[in-house]
Amino acid sequence: MSTSTVGEAVEQKQNPGQLNSVQLNIVTLIDMERATETGSLSESMFMMDNSIGGDGQGTNHLQTFCKQGQVLNWIVRPIDMDKRIDNTWPPMPKINSIVFLDTESGDEEDVAERKIFTELKIYGAPDRMRDKFTPVYYYWAGTVLSTARPGLYRYRLVLELEQRGTQEKLYLNTEEHPSIRVLAV
Repeated sequence: MSTSTVGEAVEQKQNPGQLNSVQLNIVTLIDMERATETGSLSESMFMMDNSIGGDGQGTNHLQTFCKQGQVLNWIVRPIDMDKRIDNTWPPMPKINSIVFLDTESGDEEDVAERKIFTELKIYGAPDRMRDKFTPVYYYWAGTVLSTARPGLYRYRLVLELEQRGTQEKLYLNTEEHPSIRVLAV
């Protein structure tokens, strides 16, 4: 393949500038019992990631360092994952959506107008067949746009929680907003 042919192939790439880099995992553990009792994620949610230099590990206001073009996987699972004595499984949390917030307007509850993230949405779902040897969780994936400006982007997780002994779902938003810090490539 000649140098000009390689150059043309790079120009035609769907996501120019996107890196083939390690994916980052952002893991959220939910204390389902506390969250459903209080109707809040405030002291019921604990986040950690595998980014280098991130801040707030084990808290609900995690800051994940990432690069333009990098894939992020949000994983959510309950703290209690073991089968109960009565042969039932604990309720599962699910990411309903991830909403990036407008940090430039001064009102951090406003949804960002500029897109910085390509959502792959729910990239997988847990098996209905649970056993003690198979981890079960929900996750959501997406890619930071290669054109996203470096900076801090806060987001809100909207979680759907199963309630024990009922078919009703409880929808909760993160109150302290986690964030991603996009680094220039």
